[in-house]
Amino acid sequence: MDQLYHFESKTHPLAPRRVFFLRQARNILWSLGLIIVWLIIGMAGYMGFEGMSSVDAFVNAAMILSGMGPIGTLATNAGKIFAGLYAIFSGIFVFGIAGLALLPVFHRTLHRFHLQAEAQASRPRPAPKTPKK
Repeated sequence: MDQLYHFESKTHPLAPRRVFFLRQARNILWSLGLIIVWLIIGMAGYMGFEGMSSVDAFVNAAMILSGMGPIGTLATNAGKIFAGLYAIFSGIFVFGIAGLALLPVFHRTLHRFHLQAEAQASRPRPAPKTPKK
């Protein structure tokens, strides 16, 4: 998992596009994997606390994970508490996953800006013109 956030430092040149696209693909795959795990956790909670079928549990977990809200009414207090906690943590989880998926893009953009600023700073500046008398 160290590979998800280990990039070249600001003293190194910008990574080639191939490396960038491989990083982006890797982070997206990790993000999809984490979404599937979080969806399975939600399904297990709905199946265990509410006794829903796997299809109903999938729909409810997916709707909460996407920010839409549950489909059916909840019958048990434990199910309602689970759904509330799952919804709260799903909201936080989605922002984290979006950050993970977009991390290579953010890094490349900031790295490019840093390299441009460094190149401008290292250019020799022309001597100031002296006014004619």
